[in-house]
Amino acid sequence: MKSAGIIGANGYTGSELVRLLAFHPKVELQFLYSRSNAGIKVSDIYPDLIEICEMTLTNQTEEVDILFLCLPHQESKNWLTENPVKENVLVIDLGNDFRLESDFQDRNFIYGLPELYKNELKSAKSIANPGCFATAIQLALLPLAKEKLLKNIYTTGITGSTGAGQSLQSTTHFSWRNDNISAYKTLSHQHVDEVLQTLNQSNEKEIELHFVPWRGDFVRGIFTSSIIKCDLELHEIQEIYQGFYKDSAFVTVSEKPIDMKQVVNTNRCAIHIEKNKDTIVVHSAIDNLLKGASGQAVQNMNIAMDWEENTGLQLKPIAF
Repeated sequence: MKSAGIIGANGYTGSELVRLLAFHPKVELQFLYSRSNAGIKVSDIYPDLIEICEMTLTNQTEEVDILFLCLPHQESKNWLTENPVKENVLVIDLGNDFRLESDFQDRNFIYGLPELYKNELKSAKSIANPGCFATAIQLALLPLAKEKLLKNIYTTGITGSTGAGQSLQSTTHFSWRNDNISAYKTLSHQHVDEVLQTLNQSNEKEIELHFVPWRGDFVRGIFTSSIIKCDLELHEIQEIYQGFYKDSAFVTVSEKPIDMKQVVNTNRCAIHIEKNKDTIVVHSAIDNLLKGASGQAVQNMNIAMDWEENTGLQLKPIAF
């Protein structure tokens, strides 16, 4: 058994990690850190954890084998600066601090997209977990990047309210979000640079990504659609995708249309491709809190610890 601690355990991604690790056969939760809710049981904040995890949140840390950072963006660097961590501890950051700038102190953070960097993640001690939209878009496009088929991409994507985090905002109020859809950060979302960093490495020529994200009137999940010009026949494109993901533990390429409920509450990504004349549309769907955050963090942990990749992640979608 390996010991684990979670920094920022009271947020959405932190609480999802608690849920996953409570059932993980090779990990024992050692502490759940929270400045704002220290002294409160995590199950008092998240009743779904009653009898699953009754640990009390604390503002004190302990020595562990694995440390998850579930802090707001740009706070992980500050926390690591104020709380030095031994070099033999596996640190997995779910924020965006190290996705584009991988070197920090004596650590080099590996970008944690297992479908592309699995070999680099083996025995890693520092992992930068990808963003949720970035995960969905990259998984949809990586096979085309490998074949040097990407140039101009037009992507739309819709996400649930949990994608905005736990802090209350005007656009997360039920009365505003319910029965409502809106665009935000049009062509300027923070995940665009993250996506291009990965795709340009694989594609070997400059790519333009025009991304319009939407807020959806549901709680969790992401659905993206990417439009690309492509002269290949549909069956050829499908063969490229099937070959690229043939050894993937969590990506399914479907010849049938997909929907978001196929993946919500799982660490899976579903992909479906359509073609009309010289234009293809690649759809992808993930759970933003699992494959887009906490589930992928556990997947990365499993790879780094040389455990079976799907350990603790055999989850059924919520279909109804």
